[in-house]
Amino acid sequence: MNPLIWSLLISSLATSTIITMSSYHWLMAWLGLEMNTLSILPLIIKHHHPRATEATTKYFIIQATAAALILFASTLNAWQTGQWSIMHTSPHTTVIIVMALLLKLGLAPMHAWYPEVLQGSTMNTAMIISTWQKLAPMALLYMINDSMHNNAVLTMGLLSALIGGLTGINQTQTRKIMAFSSIAHMGWIIITLNTNLNLTTLTMMIYIIMTTAMFTMLNLTTTKTLIDIGTMWSYAPSLMTMMMITLMSLGGLPPLTGFTPKWLILSALCHTKLLLPSIILALTSLPSLFFYIRMAYFTSLTAAPTTTNTQHMWRFNTPPTHLLLFTMMTTTLLLPLTPMM
Repeated sequence: MNPLIWSLLISSLATSTIITMSSYHWLMAWLGLEMNTLSILPLIIKHHHPRATEATTKYFIIQATAAALILFASTLNAWQTGQWSIMHTSPHTTVIIVMALLLKLGLAPMHAWYPEVLQGSTMNTAMIISTWQKLAPMALLYMINDSMHNNAVLTMGLLSALIGGLTGINQTQTRKIMAFSSIAHMGWIIITLNTNLNLTTLTMMIYIIMTTAMFTMLNLTTTKTLIDIGTMWSYAPSLMTMMMITLMSLGGLPPLTGFTPKWLILSALCHTKLLLPSIILALTSLPSLFFYIRMAYFTSLTAAPTTTNTQHMWRFNTPPTHLLLFTMMTTTLLLPLTPMM
């Protein structure tokens, strides 16, 4: 792709998200979401592969449907209330807008498009869809948080955490595993909208850091399946060690950063007397932890068959980038800072 076009798409992608996050008018928010969708489509279809074409088509249809629902609901809200302000949304239109935003985020039960789109994209594009593309819909959910139906949001969060964990167990493609991991994590994030927006921001930041680190490592080692993970150990042992630690952090094991948001979310639910949802949420993290541990098992505890006694250093040259070093450090070492938060 032409560097000028590439820089134009990336800048448009960033600008559209900032427009949506800083807008107070529904039409401006809708415009930012549409610009965001149109900016990411050429990045998905860049390789001109049938799977990329299919993923682009699915992504466009889903995002256009969600944007049309938002435009319809905002017009209906302006008809009922006489204003286009995001902060003044009637309860009836809020339901439609929340459904459209959750469709954009890929939460259950509207999640079926998300793993297929990530599977048809490259690792870098899948990382953008899993991280940056979540910011604009989440910003709108922040703004209409006061008028949302809390029980419905809590139910969809629990359902996303459950489905994301159970459906990721039988996957062998790393991008699909990361997709179902994202669905499960977004379930945890949506639940925090009912309790504390500061906790939502913290959980979102930690999720973005962990997902960026994982996708960067998968991209550097060209790991697309679980079988590829088993054969990487002899070529990049230090990177595979960090991948295993990052997977444990994604699963939320206590010594690592990923335990921080789960600990705080369960504590907040218990303080608000939501004991049953907290128990269900803790149990739904077990299937997710299972397939993270399975990936870590393939990473470090299995050895690929050795056919030669010589080492082929030309096969993989994976110098860690500055972004990867920063994200790996924050993925593992932020838990001691939790009392300061």
